[in-house]
Amino acid sequence: MSSALRTPSSGRDPLIAVHYRPISSHLAITPPVSVVIPAMNEAENLPYVFKSLPHWIHEVVLVDGNSTDGTVEVARSLWPRVKVVEQRGRGKGDALITGFEACTGDIIVMVDADGSADGGEIVSYVSALVSGTDFAKGSRFANGGGTDDMTFVRKLGNWALCTVVNRKFGARYTDLCYGYNAFWRHCLDKIDLDCTGFEVETLMNIRVVKAGLKVQEIPSHEYLRIHGTSNLRAVRDGLRVLRVILRERSNRRELRRQEHHSPLLDSVRGEVS
Repeated sequence: MSSALRTPSSGRDPLIAVHYRPISSHLAITPPVSVVIPAMNEAENLPYVFKSLPHWIHEVVLVDGNSTDGTVEVARSLWPRVKVVEQRGRGKGDALITGFEACTGDIIVMVDADGSADGGEIVSYVSALVSGTDFAKGSRFANGGGTDDMTFVRKLGNWALCTVVNRKFGARYTDLCYGYNAFWRHCLDKIDLDCTGFEVETLMNIRVVKAGLKVQEIPSHEYLRIHGTSNLRAVRDGLRVLRVILRERSNRRELRRQEHHSPLLDSVRGEVS
């Protein structure tokens, strides 16, 4: 059933029409879901990406990074209602922030444009969110997840950085640098994204923990990029991720110091003493 009528608790109120989106045989939702896809010269991969997206999605927001291979035209032919947003800055973080601002859905899903993510997994992310989670975080290393596209060096680096974040911020992550995530729109007000590169995923993972949001890892399988080559560089981007971790740790210490020496707290302590 695509829609239903619900009677409010008060008998004086009129019937309220509630539109449901059936997303599986046992689950239907009312929140609209937006999917953000940052893309630069991914025309060959988009057919695989769009083919896997569920039909019940409210909108697809394609953030185009000045593509020259017909990426926008291919997207429009595959998903006629796609919302295309031009990226004015550079970097994945900048593209995602641009896409998030253009979303109208209550739930936002991040999907890469290289064909490595299975859009069919979105149902698992959305199910977790409507069940009470604030941030559904994809993990290639949670039980049931996997990856076909990580070298030993990248796996080692991801594990090391993940361990640091878990110890320094009290998280329990099994994966840190993965771009397949979903969250309620209101989370953006609490994590205030301000980076432009691949490290944006790490920043999000840290700040949702710092904000006290409820996080649930979703097992996900990462496939090989279908066409083209990735712009990811293990050492360069690993160092950028490490700098983000150190900066966020430093900011956390500074916030604690300010709270400890807050004039308001000092006056309260004086009254108590």
